[in-house]
Amino acid sequence: MKITIGRVDKADFPELSLQEIDVKIDSGAYTSSIHCSNIEEISINNTSFLRFKLLDPEHSLYNNKEFTFKNYTSKIVKSSNGISETRFMIQTEILIFETIFPIYLTLTERKDMKFPILLGRKFLSKKFVIDTAKKNLSHKLKQTNK
Repeated sequence: MKITIGRVDKADFPELSLQEIDVKIDSGAYTSSIHCSNIEEISINNTSFLRFKLLDPEHSLYNNKEFTFKNYTSKIVKSSNGISETRFMIQTEILIFETIFPIYLTLTERKDMKFPILLGRKFLSKKFVIDTAKKNLSHKLKQTNK
């Protein structure tokens, strides 16, 4: 049975030290994405790593913490304005509806966007059904079960 998810919610990303961060459900996007800054590929002892900071200093959950991922790929993503760009992609975990799911996130600068994280079709497919009249269903469930 699929879980009903609203148009927006709050989720936790344990490996990224993010709790109750706003996510927007975006069925128009194939991949999920997260707002990052200072995204760079670095080499340590001839091994490539991806280093970045989540969000930006203006965001209330910004913690200035630098993350380094060894396992990452790059992917060509076509944005809503039709422009294709290559983005780095990591795999991590999302805690939503009291369940941990694996999730792939592309890293992008979303500074001007209201929601720092978009959940796309690849993540939502076969797990969720979207009810655009509702919001924060996972967050409300979490508050009820505290």
